[in-house]
Amino acid sequence: MTDASSSTSEQVGYTKPRSQWWDVWDQFKTHKGAVMGAAFFIAVLIFVYVGPYIWTLDAQYIDIRARNQGPSLAHPMGADQLGRDMLARIMAGGRTSIAVGLTAMLLSLVVGTFVGVLAGYFRRVDGLLMRLTDLFLALPLLPLLLVIIMLFRDPLRATFGPEQGIFILIVFVIGITSWMQTARIVRGDVLALKEREFVLAARSIGTPPHRMILRHVLPNVLSPIMVSATLGIATAIITESALSFLGLGFPSDFPTWGRLLFDGTDWLQRNPERVIWPGLAISLTVLSVNYIGDGLRDALDPRIRGR
Repeated sequence: MTDASSSTSEQVGYTKPRSQWWDVWDQFKTHKGAVMGAAFFIAVLIFVYVGPYIWTLDAQYIDIRARNQGPSLAHPMGADQLGRDMLARIMAGGRTSIAVGLTAMLLSLVVGTFVGVLAGYFRRVDGLLMRLTDLFLALPLLPLLLVIIMLFRDPLRATFGPEQGIFILIVFVIGITSWMQTARIVRGDVLALKEREFVLAARSIGTPPHRMILRHVLPNVLSPIMVSATLGIATAIITESALSFLGLGFPSDFPTWGRLLFDGTDWLQRNPERVIWPGLAISLTVLSVNYIGDGLRDALDPRIRGR
């Protein structure tokens, strides 16, 4: 009877262990810049994806009477040289720019993590993969992007269409030219993890390499991977905007923030808001993503999280 009562009291007093993700969230909340950046980025996502259901004017609708019109009730951000509403075009451009950023980030993250884990865990391929990474780092980025786009733009447009083809090309180009930093960071963390006691213990009982990587190595390098992911979004948005600004991105009738900025430079003196709005969208979105990455870096570091 005594044993039964004691076991019952132990069950009543048992509390479920606190999840480490709550500790990460508590640390993230202390970074005011990261919280403001996350709130702004969520607001941008709502603006570009939910906004068209509220502001239903088509981004391609041409109103000749509103050509080069300044901000008004009918066009809160003005209209371009063809009379197309700038607010609707900013929303449409934001959807494209953010989609490019997210997709290119995922591609670079997968390639960088794969190369980094292989180089850090398998010594025999470390030298080859790191020299390949150094080769990509040594290549001049902008001329390489221009050459690839000029070579493959027309074939992809003919195969997938003018919009889908250039989207695939830009995502691929940005993804394969931005994985190197992730690979080097992941490799360094994997090299340190290989000497930890739990990895040595798992290896001593005969755990195969693929299971070791999936169960023990990858979960412990999520911190740098997630930080690289946030920073990769910002890099991809900036790169796509630069390509569109140079006239090598999406077609002129398919708006992106970089393309809107490029189109507005010819009307800078007459309608400066045509440059201000897309420029602010690019700058503030990239800044908010950088703050999110900074907050995640601090929140996912157990040495800082304990303070």
